[in-house]
Amino acid sequence: MSEQQNTEYEKYYVPEQSKLPFIGSIGLLLTAFGAGHMVQGNYPEGYILYLGLIVLTGMLYTWWSATIRESHDGLYSAQMSRSFRQGMIWFITSEVMFFAAFFGALFYGRVLVMEWLGGAGNNAATHEYLYPEWIPGWPFTSNPGELDNGYPTTWEAMGAWGLPAINTAILLFSSFTLTIAHHALLEKNRPTLILFTAITAALGCIFLGLQVWEYMHAYQEMGLTLGSGFYGSTFFMLTGFHGMHVTVGTIFLIVMTLRCAKGHFTPKDHFAYEAGAWYWHFVDVVWVFLFIFVYIL
Repeated sequence: MSEQQNTEYEKYYVPEQSKLPFIGSIGLLLTAFGAGHMVQGNYPEGYILYLGLIVLTGMLYTWWSATIRESHDGLYSAQMSRSFRQGMIWFITSEVMFFAAFFGALFYGRVLVMEWLGGAGNNAATHEYLYPEWIPGWPFTSNPGELDNGYPTTWEAMGAWGLPAINTAILLFSSFTLTIAHHALLEKNRPTLILFTAITAALGCIFLGLQVWEYMHAYQEMGLTLGSGFYGSTFFMLTGFHGMHVTVGTIFLIVMTLRCAKGHFTPKDHFAYEAGAWYWHFVDVVWVFLFIFVYIL
């Protein structure tokens, strides 16, 4: 018998056909449609956003529950585990590109466009005829063309050493607690695993609560809103999308805490937990860059 005939190929589980991708597509359509109308202040169409989120949540719950059952039933091989890891790596890579685009927009507006509007380079004519009294400086609290849109002429920029610094310390400490939990999983120390995973999830909730407080302070006391020129739009875009990622990561950690309590993971089979840890550490690293470039510089 030839060597090729003696080779045993690893099984690769292929699930049956499912309606979940179609349902997920409907949920995404409803979410995008509703979000667009909500941003424009169009109601009741804006409330369709919540319907889309409900559909997406139901779809994801059903899908991931099936994935857990398949794993416990021994349907996944080592090759399947490698596929999961490759998929998570590519997902985080796409998230890196996502935030790189936002940081690129901040750089373009702050370093290039602001100087051009202030008369630098070959754009002196633009400055002279459109904004002759405007002096470029970051963060600027008086923007060219601002009065044409009916926005306030001045507002206060967000400082770095209040709530943002506290939130930075919280996220950095949460990476430490999650690392302790991960090592406890590898060492079969279940009480420590559950405790420190729960602590990490709690730190995520505290971070989100403080960010909501920061936003309320910005809108009510500082006059800093989405309409506060380029600074306001980039500030809320970057911190808001990061907050959305922290929300997803916190939900991930809460679910992982419950699964740890049920004994779902072993030192050799715990990719779901590992994926959550990768995601959370990525979110923490993004916040460090965000804290430096948005709050400090």
